[in-house]
Amino acid sequence: MKKKQLAIIGSGPTALFLLQHISDQISILKNEIHSITIFEKGKIMGMGMPYNPETTDQYNLANISSEEIPELPQTFADWLRLQKKEVLEKWNITTFPILDSEVYSRLALGQYFHEQYQLLIEKLKIEGVVINEFINHTVIDIAIETKKNSVKVICEKSKSYEFDKIVIATGHTWSEKDQPETGYFASPWPIKKLIPKTDEYFNFPIGILGASLSAFDVVTSLAHRHGDFRTTNNGLTFYLNKKAKGFKIILHSAQGWLPHLQYAQEEPIREIYRHTNRKEILSLVDSDGFLNLHTFFNKICRPALIEAFSKDKMSDTIKLIEDPNFSFKDFVSLMSQKHEYIDSFIGMEKERVLALDSLENNKPIHWMETIDNLIYCLNYHTELLCAEDHLFFGKEILPFQMNVIAALPLNSANILIALHQANCIDLVEGKVTIADSTPENKETEIKIESENGIVATASYKMFINCTGQEKVEVENYPFPSMAKMGTIRRARARFKEIENAELDKNVFYKNNEAFLFIGGIDIDNTFKVIRKDGNAEPKIHNIAFTHITGSRPYSSGLQACNASSSIVVESWILLNQENPHTKTSIESITKLYEDNEDL
Repeated sequence: MKKKQLAIIGSGPTALFLLQHISDQISILKNEIHSITIFEKGKIMGMGMPYNPETTDQYNLANISSEEIPELPQTFADWLRLQKKEVLEKWNITTFPILDSEVYSRLALGQYFHEQYQLLIEKLKIEGVVINEFINHTVIDIAIETKKNSVKVICEKSKSYEFDKIVIATGHTWSEKDQPETGYFASPWPIKKLIPKTDEYFNFPIGILGASLSAFDVVTSLAHRHGDFRTTNNGLTFYLNKKAKGFKIILHSAQGWLPHLQYAQEEPIREIYRHTNRKEILSLVDSDGFLNLHTFFNKICRPALIEAFSKDKMSDTIKLIEDPNFSFKDFVSLMSQKHEYIDSFIGMEKERVLALDSLENNKPIHWMETIDNLIYCLNYHTELLCAEDHLFFGKEILPFQMNVIAALPLNSANILIALHQANCIDLVEGKVTIADSTPENKETEIKIESENGIVATASYKMFINCTGQEKVEVENYPFPSMAKMGTIRRARARFKEIENAELDKNVFYKNNEAFLFIGGIDIDNTFKVIRKDGNAEPKIHNIAFTHITGSRPYSSGLQACNASSSIVVESWILLNQENPHTKTSIESITKLYEDNEDL
């Protein structure tokens, strides 16, 4: 049998974990894979945009510790311990010893990923796999070559290459353009575009849309250029530079929330079946083929959360959850209320005390860890959800969940609190709409709608959108031939009750059934793209989260990178079918979930 030529589009953390799993299975795969070609649009392999010195800043912290990073040739903490002190100082690492539970700079994590990538590449070469690395190669199109039974990868300057199979593992891209003439920035990256020149200062309020981890990257980078942080008897204190009078950061958050803080965990690595198993999940599927979210909460979430709250000694919450009428929505509402404060910064100060106690005394916050595992489990079964539940998940559960697991490092919280005490940062609640710019605009104008419908306006000389990348839809998919040739289609879910199709505008009808477009492109359980005709395309896997966010809505973070790449590699070995165009069934894929230690 002819060995396959494999291509990987992108070389960041997702590709890195894909290479790790290929390496783990190389005794089998070396008989099937002749070569691996890796395309990277930047100039550094194996790093990824959030950790690259071209895009990030020395003051930006990662949001994950060594003990939370899935297995690579070395652990992050062990690798840091091998570095010279002067190198560590360049990454703002000045506190020792290096801890497995500590969070360190993004630049350090990027260099770590780069060196792990190199170790894996060398291992694969030793095993006889031909490795081709193309840096500064932006892939602009991908096309199926039907007659040749291959996939063509087309780069800038009309360079093209053909492969038997490809895995799309690209990272963040922003299609929206900056508008520097009005001070509007569509994303914070690369962050150097936001930083003033030496001896220059922004003597005016700066608006930031979102209170995400990316937003805090901007906050720390700008704050360090406009003043000094000093440790005093009262903790960290910020002193604004006299030349920076007028500098202030205004965060705009729809819910008015700041993220939860980093906490100790009993099991830092997530597992799909930590609180359930394959048999139980499949037993909950109803006669229409759906896993009802209400049933999932009752049968799987409720007992796991009761156990977690018992460990956390939260007896009042247990009494509420034990009530059989207490719903998933009730849970989200209850825990959100516990996180709501009249002043979010004062709330963060209170939470900092608890978070510090959790980390210093290794006291896990079990309920947060448990709900994260439960939604992680649900993420890999979302093909079982009806359209009604997809709508509920996106509106109610996901915003709450993303806030719970944001896990802002304590060092970042200290910086935020110091800035707030110095009156250099504030938070405004409300849904923001950015006004269309005109030639007359010299600033970015926004509308802020409160929960009770009151609309206010504001204008900023600098306004930075830190809400993250939106779903990549078929119409703006970065490889246009795949859409033109029908190699991909929009992700969808069927309504359980056809009359509920009026709940959303993104609806279509087929064979007397109603379907909801849920965002992004469609994939099967092994991340093969689904063609327009409904069949799977065996030559193309897509594990780029921004492309598949409708099908896998809770897939941010390194652990999801690891799980997705593991599923792809294991599917090559364990789930080879007579008809590779058939979508992998839920019965087959859940066997893999249960048997694979990486999942």
